[in-house]
Amino acid sequence: MVDIQHWLSALPPGVVYLIVAGVIGVESMGVPLPGEIVLVSSALLAAAGVVEPEWVATAAALGAIVGDSIGYAVGRRGGRPLLARLGRRFPRHLGPAQIARAEQSFARYGVWAVFFGRFVALLRILAGPLAGALHVPYRRFLLANAAGGLVWAFGTTYLLFSVGRVAERWLKDLSWAGLAVAVLAGLASTWWLRRRAHRLPPAETPAETEPAPAGSDHR
Repeated sequence: MVDIQHWLSALPPGVVYLIVAGVIGVESMGVPLPGEIVLVSSALLAAAGVVEPEWVATAAALGAIVGDSIGYAVGRRGGRPLLARLGRRFPRHLGPAQIARAEQSFARYGVWAVFFGRFVALLRILAGPLAGALHVPYRRFLLANAAGGLVWAFGTTYLLFSVGRVAERWLKDLSWAGLAVAVLAGLASTWWLRRRAHRLPPAETPAETEPAPAGSDHR
């Protein structure tokens, strides 16, 4: 993630927004890509002032909603044969076991699996194509898809943005003070431990056993 963040920081803000939307959009179509890592890296860049958080969140939400809708259309057209082909192409992420687990989530939670699937790596990739292949009504799918995409994108971006700003401010204001406190605490704890060690009584050596007098009975 550090490498992706460093790479994104060298790009113009507009390009960063396009990459966020593109990677998340393609991931939502059913292709395993690091969409969440790109979003997290961009949110941390927003905390550093490199990009704007509202545009990062907007790009992520648009990529999620549009990508899921395209994935839904592809899944509805291709059906289960498409899921089988995806499983052969990406067996680690979209193999039979993963698809069966996603189908169980849809069977149990219905359209809410689309909403909550945005927060789960496996369902985030499969929600669109799987909903289309299972012929989930598009209006219900779009409502859950849009709600999940907006909450996930804006919630993740602004949570990390806020945490990053607080951490940056704390490190900036208290870096030298924190270093001084850490050094003093280390010296004080070392001194205290040495005093405790010197105060401990010396270990007692076991007394030698005197030989028993002749004729004595120890039974």
